Amino acid sequence: MRDASEVAAELRLVVGQLVRRVREDDPMPPGVIAVIGLLGRQGPMTTSELAAARRVRPQSMARTVGQLIDQGLAERGTHPVDGRKAPVSLTAAGLDALEQVRTRRADWLAEAIEDTLSPAERETLAGAVDLVRRLVDWEPSGPGNRT
Repeated sequence: MRDASEVAAELRLVVGQLVRRVREDDPMPPGVIAVIGLLGRQGPMTTSELAAARRVRPQSMARTVGQLIDQGLAERGTHPVDGRKAPVSLTAAGLDALEQVRTRRADWLAEAIEDTLSPAERETLAGAVDLVRRLVDWEPSGPGNRT
């Protein structure tokens, strides 16, 4: 039986490969899709908040936001308290683009599962999804232990 560190290294590698494979045929650049996804999950955010969340320079995020606005996928609003802030939100077209990306990725993965795995293996994979979700939700005990 393999120890936890061997499994952890292999799981990290394989999950990363799967994520990259699913994203391979995305129609938009990864940074743009990441921002659309972030706005879809979090709701309106300022350019500075988006930059911090994506760990990029505000100038780089300003360019990405500008592209989204130019393409009609996002729009700037007004902050209810601080007029200097202009939160960015997705337009109906942006929400549609996000849904199309999510659907394409899910469809690709579903087709790969159907074509590659036996019914018993699909059941095993379904159980593994629950296990991975528990890993995602895990919080280390003690202060400062998160790396």
